Amino acid sequence: MNDTGDFEGLEVGFDIPARPGMAAADIQTPCLVVDLDALERNLTRMRDFVQARGMRLRAHAKMHRSVDVARLQLAMGGAVGICCQKVAEAEVFARAGIADILVTNQVRDPVKIDRLARLPRFGGAVSVCVDDIANVAELAEAVARNGTELGVLVEIDCGASRCGVRTPEAAVEIARAVAAAEGLRFEGIQAYQGAMQHIEDHAERAAAFAAALAVVRPVVDALTAVGLKPRLVTGAGTGSFRLETESGVYNELQCGSYAFMDADYGRIRTANGARLDEAEWENALFLLTQVMSQPVPGRAVCDAGLKSQSMDSGLPLVFGRTDLAYVQCSDEHGTISDPEGSLAIGEKLRLVPGHCDPTVNLHDWLVGVRGKVVESLWPVSARGRSY
Repeated sequence: MNDTGDFEGLEVGFDIPARPGMAAADIQTPCLVVDLDALERNLTRMRDFVQARGMRLRAHAKMHRSVDVARLQLAMGGAVGICCQKVAEAEVFARAGIADILVTNQVRDPVKIDRLARLPRFGGAVSVCVDDIANVAELAEAVARNGTELGVLVEIDCGASRCGVRTPEAAVEIARAVAAAEGLRFEGIQAYQGAMQHIEDHAERAAAFAAALAVVRPVVDALTAVGLKPRLVTGAGTGSFRLETESGVYNELQCGSYAFMDADYGRIRTANGARLDEAEWENALFLLTQVMSQPVPGRAVCDAGLKSQSMDSGLPLVFGRTDLAYVQCSDEHGTISDPEGSLAIGEKLRLVPGHCDPTVNLHDWLVGVRGKVVESLWPVSARGRSY
């Protein structure tokens, strides 16, 4: 973790929102705060889960875009590597020494393909997903030109109606092309059903996974039959990882939001009907805000609006306060319902964002807090790296 020496010459409130060693009460708002104790409990819980079941965890770094969080996931969280969605994200993590990176997306632009092919020069293993046989030749040409090697996974559309092939025949055709291409390693299949992650009811989510598995299993069988048994069958997310683990087909998980949690994932129900943010994971990421106005009784205005958080998954929750509700959002402000009139000007609140991934991408820093003290200040290393 960073110490105060890393920020010599930077001024709180001008360059940075906080400094390690200062009181958490003095953090400038609005700002993203990470409860380090909660984060570490989430990481160790997932580590213990995968290790007890012989699974691999490839933590999805698109959620936090932070080299520091990725290193923590690798050092203590049981992760064997990370996922990225964009070449620019992968470049940041590769340069930082992260040694096993999977780009869980197709890369087709010639410049991006060349950038991807250069990444193994940093010393780690890099893999990418394909769903078109023409892409195999593009990747092979790039690694030959750069003197490198890439791992390749065939992506399967198992229900999200996004990228990926739908038939075993198409998967076999691409896998054979990869296996025959110099400089490419056939690693297996990518089978992530993103839409399933946010189905709140457990029975409905399990039914969606059964439909996904009915697509994935025949692909694995077809590849195995032609001598291309997948080394990896990877996918899964925070909303479904237990289902993939129990399937007997998947051997790698790509969970991301479990580390921070957000309000949207918190609504997901487990098999016994409990909320996910109560039964399994703790809220570790908060948008710290403070009250700046009380124009009328029962209503307060805080300094965290649309420029500080994503609203694609709904309004944030006010953490630990059942008497308050964040009810409206504008560019710079948030309106809080305070029927009991309990808030005071300057009072700070922790908001649980609706969707952590795009919220993190709006900020330069993650302020790590332990108890009442700021312990670390982490840059959002890959912020804006979507190209």
